[in-house]
Amino acid sequence: MKLTAWRVALRIARRDALRAKGRSALVLAMIALPILGVTGVDVVYRSSTLTAAEQADRQLGGADVLLAQHSPGFIVQQAPLASDGTSYEPPSPSPTPEQQRSKGTDPATLAAQLLPPGSQLIPLPDSRQLLADTANGLLSTEGTEADLTDRVWRGKLDLIRGQAPVSDQQIAVTQSFLDSSGLRIGGSTRLRGLGGGQAFTITGVVEYPDELGRSTVVTRPGVLPIAGPGADPADQAPGTAHVISWLVRLPAGAAVDWAAVQDLNKYGFEATSRSVVLNPPPRSQVPYYVKYDSEPQTSYFDQPTVVMTLTVTGMALLEIVLLAGPAFAVGARRSRRQLGLVAAAGGDRAQVRAVVLGGGVVLGVVGAAVGVVLAVLLVVVARPWAEPITGKRFGALRVVPLDLLGIVAVGLVTGLLAAVVPAIQAARQDVLAALGGRGGIKPPSRRLPLLGLVMLLGGSGLALFGAATGRGTRSATVLGGSMIAELGMVACTPMLIGLFGRLSRWLPLGPRLALRDSVRHRGRTAPAVAAVMAAVAGSVAVGVYTASSDAANREAYIATAPNKAVTLAVFGMRTGSPALQQLRGEIEQAMPGIGPRGDVQLVDAPGDCTSADLCGTATAELPSVYRCPLVDVGSQDTTADSYRQLAADPRCHLDSVFPGRFGSIVSGDSTALHNLLNLPDGPWEQAVADGKVLVFDPRMLQGGKALIRLQGPTSGAGPTQQPTSHDISVDAVLAPVPRGAANMFMSPQTATRLGLTRRDVGSVWLPAAMPSRGAEQAATAAVVEATGNSWNLRVERGYQPQSTALVLGLSVFAALVALGAAGIATGLASADSQRDLATLAAVGAAPRIRRSLSGFQCGVIAAMGALLGTVCGIVPAVALRRAQAMNDTNYQSSHAVIDFPWTTIALTLIVLPLLATLLAMLVTRSRITLVRRVA
Repeated sequence: MKLTAWRVALRIARRDALRAKGRSALVLAMIALPILGVTGVDVVYRSSTLTAAEQADRQLGGADVLLAQHSPGFIVQQAPLASDGTSYEPPSPSPTPEQQRSKGTDPATLAAQLLPPGSQLIPLPDSRQLLADTANGLLSTEGTEADLTDRVWRGKLDLIRGQAPVSDQQIAVTQSFLDSSGLRIGGSTRLRGLGGGQAFTITGVVEYPDELGRSTVVTRPGVLPIAGPGADPADQAPGTAHVISWLVRLPAGAAVDWAAVQDLNKYGFEATSRSVVLNPPPRSQVPYYVKYDSEPQTSYFDQPTVVMTLTVTGMALLEIVLLAGPAFAVGARRSRRQLGLVAAAGGDRAQVRAVVLGGGVVLGVVGAAVGVVLAVLLVVVARPWAEPITGKRFGALRVVPLDLLGIVAVGLVTGLLAAVVPAIQAARQDVLAALGGRGGIKPPSRRLPLLGLVMLLGGSGLALFGAATGRGTRSATVLGGSMIAELGMVACTPMLIGLFGRLSRWLPLGPRLALRDSVRHRGRTAPAVAAVMAAVAGSVAVGVYTASSDAANREAYIATAPNKAVTLAVFGMRTGSPALQQLRGEIEQAMPGIGPRGDVQLVDAPGDCTSADLCGTATAELPSVYRCPLVDVGSQDTTADSYRQLAADPRCHLDSVFPGRFGSIVSGDSTALHNLLNLPDGPWEQAVADGKVLVFDPRMLQGGKALIRLQGPTSGAGPTQQPTSHDISVDAVLAPVPRGAANMFMSPQTATRLGLTRRDVGSVWLPAAMPSRGAEQAATAAVVEATGNSWNLRVERGYQPQSTALVLGLSVFAALVALGAAGIATGLASADSQRDLATLAAVGAAPRIRRSLSGFQCGVIAAMGALLGTVCGIVPAVALRRAQAMNDTNYQSSHAVIDFPWTTIALTLIVLPLLATLLAMLVTRSRITLVRRVA
């Protein structure tokens, strides 16, 4: 076809789009919305992917070098940007001179000696956990030090509101701290753990650009007792790593190049230099990368995130094609006479096809352009809200023209693909029938359903099995299999419509006419059903995937007590200590109405438990038939090859035994038994009173017996000796309680009879209603006031799903798209049904019958599409879950949790057709203009 013919076709398509504004707007929306999403993701990704200069600012602030020494005497291998990866080589029996010097020299002194003369080292102390007063009680937060008046912190720790602290009684805090504490600038708080609790005034709000959700208070340097060399252990926060770091300001004209960084690595220093980040060395000159690249890596296209992204993108494009196709079919049906005139005037089939394809080109390009422009504007407007959601500040707003041109090209191709089938159908129509406004009805193909069935089964198998077995092809198999399965279902649609038509004999007049009309006009019904199917498949896929992910997280969650329970876990207090009694009383005063208290004791092996290394331990053990062999084999007696062989034992891949909130084996009275386990009615209390123990893991019970391993105090073992241990067998009963509270429960009398010791480790309350967050903070504050310490107080709130709002939003969006598809289907049906409606009016049918016919036409299509879409949506969701469960190191699939949101699926199958029927009835005109008949 000549270019001039395409120009005419595009002109006709443009005029047709302007003439049918409603239909064109619908097609534009269908193309523009996904393009908007893809463009938005692209702009956000490009903007949040920092340049080398922006990465240097986030890591170094205004400094030239970030220096850290984690392990003196070790040799470091690192990436040019140390946060991208580091590895440590421990000292050998014959350490190098650099290792010896690193081991025996003060880190700050050594750093000053190795850096260019005149370098200024600004200490970057580790943070520590603190307790801060809030509006309701106490809040655990992070504390660190920085002189925010020094420009060296700009970009790394930014002051965004208020003023920087200028005295030791002033602090700056992050927005997360303000949100959690209920405080504001100008307010005051006390920080516990600073020798009695010191009062501070909040003068400003700061943020870490890479960690916007971080809860931190920032004091002037020297205020916090940060862990460091020679620091009092009592001043060190529990779990704080011993890390020495500095921000380094180099003298004018000095630089730390890659060779200098490697020299610092020999002395155990990590070094991130601005000059190296801006001008990185070749990858082959980075020892860390050379070592990393030589190790076997998971294929990029096998990574779960990549598999998910490609599958979602591909399925979204297929959905656009299936959704927009019926809209072009509507236009072709309504333009039958116009297309017939083109053919009658001498136009060949290619020119008729070009007119319909021109509509795809025009609407595809315009829809893509609208989506791109709206996406860029939306990112600009929504950036202040999007950044806190991602947890990071973006870099500069980056709009890459090549990316946007590619996305517009995708929109163009999508529009063309959507118009291909309607164009072919329009080119094949009989000219006289088209001029007369009549549409021919062709019998469905017999080969197409067979091909579709093969594609459906083959695609499903490819997606499901390829997700768990493919190497380097996981993305292709999941995406390709899912698309083939959905296209196979599309090919089967005409046959399935015929099967649905057999139900018409049992339906009332309106639905019966609608269903028979759909069966008679399968050529127009099938694409309409496919459109609804595509929308519902996307909704179901999202629902199944998110429900499965939520079920997996719920399954992995281990509750440490019954729901609503308040637990106080303390270790190191003597049994019956007045301080412990006071602690329990303070909690009950701060949280009134939490019910009777159950005191919990930890059961130990015989030993003098005045100090940790003199305590023997008693643990509930699995029988050897269930126990991983690595538990009983010391690593010093095992070679690497034999270790791998033992680790391959299936028992090592089973769930491990969780140690429990209060320890492995606990004891207590009947109140403790009720509060800690909340057992249903049964013989549990009597079993405990009879001297039996309760176990909660069925693997622990074997022949009515359970195994307890007693291990002697560690003080008696030499440096290469293991403490002595032996096992005892006790009568046991399996109790229906989820693991987490403990592994075994026994009465105090049973523990005494077995010769075991007991010591207080806490208490548990089981209130009738869930305590509020404010009450929890108030109880924590009361504990600190009473003891000067923050013991482990916790309210068990159960598993908290994280994706409810996301699932709801995606489900609503998919439902709207499905309704739009059903609306297109109604338009397509009405384009062919005007003569039938006119006939109904001529024979005296009431307006209600005509409205019900249109409504049920839409409802029938929505019902069939919803049912088929549910089946199609399951395949990619299950395949993605299997791919996500893959073990990326040995390509063995772990347990993939699959959960179906039956309520959502049922609502989709029932509510969507009903809603589509009602909406179609509401928008259908009762009065019908009689169409003219052409001979």
